[in-house]
Amino acid sequence: MITLSKRLDTIASLVSSQHRVADIGSDHALLPVYLLQSGKCPAAIAGELNEGPYKAACRQVAAAGLQHKIQVRQGNGLDVLHQSEADTITIAGMGGGLIRDILESGRAAGKLEGVRELVLQPNVGEELVRRWLVAHHWVLQAERIVLEDGKIYEIMHATAAKDEQEAAEANGKLYHPGFWEQTYGQPLRPDLVVMMGPWLMRQPDAVWSRKWQGELAKLEHIQSQLSRSDLPESREKLMQLQQDMNEIKEVLACLQTDTPSFN
Repeated sequence: MITLSKRLDTIASLVSSQHRVADIGSDHALLPVYLLQSGKCPAAIAGELNEGPYKAACRQVAAAGLQHKIQVRQGNGLDVLHQSEADTITIAGMGGGLIRDILESGRAAGKLEGVRELVLQPNVGEELVRRWLVAHHWVLQAERIVLEDGKIYEIMHATAAKDEQEAAEANGKLYHPGFWEQTYGQPLRPDLVVMMGPWLMRQPDAVWSRKWQGELAKLEHIQSQLSRSDLPESREKLMQLQQDMNEIKEVLACLQTDTPSFN
């Protein structure tokens, strides 16, 4: 059996057992091959846009002797899928904006019909993915954060709600300011929770703290640049930036001693 990186292994752990999987942007098809070899999934589709990775995926599947169970298809995003062909879609190693666009294009084309879960790993722009999930009636069930080779990755597991009301209730509970007021002593803006990750904030660890210490350093650099400008729009951005930084610092300070729980 092939061995996965920590990042891919974490993604694999969030795929539900015996689901048919479509791995979009599959590269060398390591994830679908592992899911089949481990017996976790009965069948998979490996989708890849570019010729080089597509051929590499074909070779990997052939070397594993899994051509009868893994279909390697070349195409853009969810264009490689037919309706109701997969239970789980995984998309990893792309920017959050691109993952959002792939999902939206697929949704508009009906490619998400019958899909029961999404496992997503954006390299950046995680909040863009979370916003899309909320807007289209998907509910985050888990988030993971891993450190690998000096890089930090966030991984999201979301399931499809049966209807708009169920999604609104679940997401309302997940992002509700009242939970954060009870936990931290003050309500947090939902957009800040979307940015920092609702499950990651409920289950904080050293990797998550390290990420946000790094993000604060980036924001402080931007703050320094904006403070040199006399433009009105720069002053407005500076005020919003300072508010974000203050709230992030308060959350991190609280999490040094408290560990939130969620029931």
